[in-house]
Amino acid sequence: AAEAMAAEAGVLELPFLPDEQLTRHMRLRFQSLQQKNMRPQDGEKLLPPNEHIYRVDFIQQHKLRFLRWDMQLERPGKVTVTGTSQHWTPDLTHLMNRQLLEPVGIFWKKPGATEVECNGADAQEFGERIAELAQIRKVMYFVFTFTGGLEPAQLKGSIIFKA
Repeated sequence: AAEAMAAEAGVLELPFLPDEQLTRHMRLRFQSLQQKNMRPQDGEKLLPPNEHIYRVDFIQQHKLRFLRWDMQLERPGKVTVTGTSQHWTPDLTHLMNRQLLEPVGIFWKKPGATEVECNGADAQEFGERIAELAQIRKVMYFVFTFTGGLEPAQLKGSIIFKA
């Protein structure tokens, strides 16, 4: 019911969904290179253990205006959110560094704090960029980097648009 009310008010909240399958694929690539003692391709982005792939499914693509991020962290730590320019159904196992978007969103919670802070101007610009990219994409993929002891299970995040 809350969702229906929010939709009526012209606000669209889209959750960041962990994409376990893509994360697993990219981890396997990382491991196989290590096992075979091979180098990654030039400019290839490998996924270390503290990075996870998330996605946003745009149920609406047009006339979105970025309002704000809603990032909830259950404990102190930091998460860096990097967008990717991968189109359609990507095989992110060969994600290239040049496909990582600037700026990034950085969200953190200090010990003892209740509020999550962020790099305001960059997070704002990044949010506006996502609203633009939504016009040409049904899905967008993100790399979430967890530091300071934060784990994916301790994060609940979404991006909120005026629709």
